Amino acid sequence: MEPSSTEGGAEEKAIKNHPTNPPHKVVRKHGQELEEEQEELAEHQPLEQEDLNFERWKRRPVPERTLHQKIADLKTYLWNAETNEFMGRSGKSWSLILLFYAALYAFLAAMFGGCLFCLMWSISPYHPTYNDRVMPPGMTMAPHLEGHDIAFNASDRKSWKKYARSMDEFLRPYNDGAQDRKNIRCTHDAYFMQDDLEESAERKACQFKRSWLGDCSGLQDPHYGYSQGRPCVLLRMNRILGYLPGQGKPINVTCGVKKGSAETLGEVQFFPRSIFDLKYYPYYGKLRHVNYSSPVVAVRFAGVQYDTHIQVQCKLNGKGIINDSPTDRYLGSVTFSLEVGA
Repeated sequence: MEPSSTEGGAEEKAIKNHPTNPPHKVVRKHGQELEEEQEELAEHQPLEQEDLNFERWKRRPVPERTLHQKIADLKTYLWNAETNEFMGRSGKSWSLILLFYAALYAFLAAMFGGCLFCLMWSISPYHPTYNDRVMPPGMTMAPHLEGHDIAFNASDRKSWKKYARSMDEFLRPYNDGAQDRKNIRCTHDAYFMQDDLEESAERKACQFKRSWLGDCSGLQDPHYGYSQGRPCVLLRMNRILGYLPGQGKPINVTCGVKKGSAETLGEVQFFPRSIFDLKYYPYYGKLRHVNYSSPVVAVRFAGVQYDTHIQVQCKLNGKGIINDSPTDRYLGSVTFSLEVGA
């Protein structure tokens, strides 16, 4: 049965009365695209002259504060009465900071003290913990003022008085009275070994008296020969803990001209002898060898030529001694200049 014309006409009317939505959406879409295109055109338009004025975009300078304002800000920084803060921090904040730093420095101090305690506990105050090498000794001299230069005129007291004063200071510990009170008299010519005593026990020291130096002692001649143009020089070997010089034989001392003619130096005299006796060795250190007196060899130049600059070198000679080191001028020897005027 075919549909009636009445029904078909009703459907066509409904379609006419209710048009479809897509045409309206297309219009809106085209309208939106038109607006976006206008905005893009506006962005690409050239800037006006007002827009090119960059001066108005610069930051305006802050007005300079007066001294009164600065003082007021400083007072507020030191103490803010509104917030009860001192230098920008409250009391609780300051307490926590002080507590932190107190704990930190207490920990560091404890750690340092612990390390120092372990170090002092592991080493001996009387001798080195590790001593696998003993260097050969050096030698020092007196008088030693400004360098190793001795220059004076025998007739000018002011020129040699300083040398005599230096000799007095050097020999003061060797006075006979002090040696008799503190040290013992040794007669044997061998090493004075005292290793059988306790480590902390005080070691005895042999006497070395000033009077043994004869004409260079300053007792008979308080000027040590400088006023006569026959000066004295004192030589002493450096102390080395536990060192046994010479390997059983005394160390000998010689003095001569380093550069030039040997005749310019003339006669050389030694007091008490030109050797370092073995009885003064070994040396046990300051804590155990309290009254130790190093042996001294005095050298007197009795026939030095006047008004001549002489380079004198005194050397240690013996087994295990090095006196010709190219790098250390004081190893086993000492060099000084001597110039005596009339």
